[in-house]
Amino acid sequence: MAIIKKFRIKSFKNIKPIIKLEKVSFSFKTRPILDSISFKLNQGEILGLLGPNGVGKSTIFNLITGLLKPNFGSIIIDNTDVLNYPIAERATTFKLGYVPQYGGYFHDLTLMQNLRAISEIQIADNKTRTNTIEKMISKFEFDSIINIPAKFLSGGQKKKLVIALALLNNPKVLLLDEPFAALDVLTIKMLKELIVNLQSQEKISICICDHQARDLLSCVDSAIILSNCKIIAKGTPAELVSDVKAKNAYFGDSFKFN
Repeated sequence: MAIIKKFRIKSFKNIKPIIKLEKVSFSFKTRPILDSISFKLNQGEILGLLGPNGVGKSTIFNLITGLLKPNFGSIIIDNTDVLNYPIAERATTFKLGYVPQYGGYFHDLTLMQNLRAISEIQIADNKTRTNTIEKMISKFEFDSIINIPAKFLSGGQKKKLVIALALLNNPKVLLLDEPFAALDVLTIKMLKELIVNLQSQEKISICICDHQARDLLSCVDSAIILSNCKIIAKGTPAELVSDVKAKNAYFGDSFKFN
């Protein structure tokens, strides 16, 4: 499979973390999910999260957005500890966009009605709202499907709609939870190109978690591997696929990236 990303940010001349998790721990009742994990998403970076099922990738997104609260540790966005900020305030104040693994749209509303409904929440000014919707229709090539109920859209069209809805508030950070799941090869290629364009053209910092390791590694600058509640490896895609701990816990010996 061809490499989608034309460049990788291997190092940052002026490292400016936009999100930091510091010694974050979280448990569901007595079951530990995350044990004192720390990592950063730098401004302008695409960061990937990889690991087996149940390792806490989606939990990390829920902690960042405020759907869950950690047992210990800090979540810092733009140099502010956000643990006491409610969900809606995190999204608006810190410009977070979130694309969930499932849903994220109104099934019985048309594509246009979805855009209008969410934009009315996110954008106060009527003219700005109209211009933003038109921009999304153009960017995602929605013209021919704007009057189709969302439940009748294809898997790729639904995913593009949810990403468009997440972009309505002009986010600085976009969190993508398993964007490649249950999609065909051509749709995944289209989404990868879209993700890279959001970084290069819109200057959005992006964090992706997915089980499609090759697809994820082909469009990120760096990634982390989670296993047994811990981060066991960090680095560029090339560094990770040759990392012994990453191989033992996740990739296996037969995994090939290029």
